[in-house]
Amino acid sequence: MPPASGEETSNRELVSIVVPAHDEAEVLARFHERLVAALAPLPFDFEIVYVDDGSRDATLAVMEDLRGGDPRVAILELSRNFGKEVALTAGLDHARGAAAIVIDADLQDPPELIPELIGEWRAGHDIVYAKRLSRSGESLLKKATARGFYALMARIGGRVRIPADTGDFRLISRRALDALLDLREHHRIMKGLFAWVGFRQKEVGYHREARRAGRSKWNYWQLWNFSLEGITGFTIGPLKIATYVGISTAFLAFVYGIYIVVETLIWGNEVAGYPSLMVVMLILGGLQLMTIGIVGEYLGRIFNETKGRPLYLVAEYRPPEAEADPGNEAPV
Repeated sequence: MPPASGEETSNRELVSIVVPAHDEAEVLARFHERLVAALAPLPFDFEIVYVDDGSRDATLAVMEDLRGGDPRVAILELSRNFGKEVALTAGLDHARGAAAIVIDADLQDPPELIPELIGEWRAGHDIVYAKRLSRSGESLLKKATARGFYALMARIGGRVRIPADTGDFRLISRRALDALLDLREHHRIMKGLFAWVGFRQKEVGYHREARRAGRSKWNYWQLWNFSLEGITGFTIGPLKIATYVGISTAFLAFVYGIYIVVETLIWGNEVAGYPSLMVVMLILGGLQLMTIGIVGEYLGRIFNETKGRPLYLVAEYRPPEAEADPGNEAPV
């Protein structure tokens, strides 16, 4: 958008704030208020990209009100609920800034940390991620399962190291973002993709707050499936484990077979041992089904990728009324 007559174009760098939201009408206005206050003293231009991921409440209406009162707000309305990982990707696709900051709208991640993230970026880091020093409002079970997931990924993740106790709250530079947006896989774990692209990364610690309003969109079943996505998306470790279990089981079966033959030749066999026979059959059958299930997880991923469907569909994109940096186009 060209400047009006007599109006000077800003020479300040543009930073994009990407906020995916699904049914966050209760907290969105308060979030925006705190975000604006956090951004006010910073010497940058900002665009705030709100992504409506198929909300069923008044989230989109609240976004429209925010856009009417703040010309920096853009609204990306998806055609349906695609899930947070895809909604986040959609927002980053439309981010035009020299850097993009990802933050949730539930106020568990404090907008007041943004100046520190930007400071580390200006110090030369491409990705600055917020590390949770505490997790208020979460159950002991959720904290324990989260620790278990990060510990498992650290052991089997190979060269991709997902930092423990980190979510999506982070800053990513333009060059790292361009590399990230080249990754168009459908089974997306964004914290893993952030780690995969590499570049210079730095952590910033913070204490995570309890959710201010609404409820979490993640139940334990969804978290379990999310963990499976993370494991199968960044390592073939489960396939290797299945191979090792199969080889070990086959070796033990071979040894046991030799023992049975020797025992029969020396002492004979009275066709006893029905319980032990059933136990062995059930164990072997269970191992086979488990291995088939692991292979099926990877095969399902291949099936979904080969269909070639787009990651998301946009119902409507309403850009910010204040085009702070007209020369910086949105990536495709």
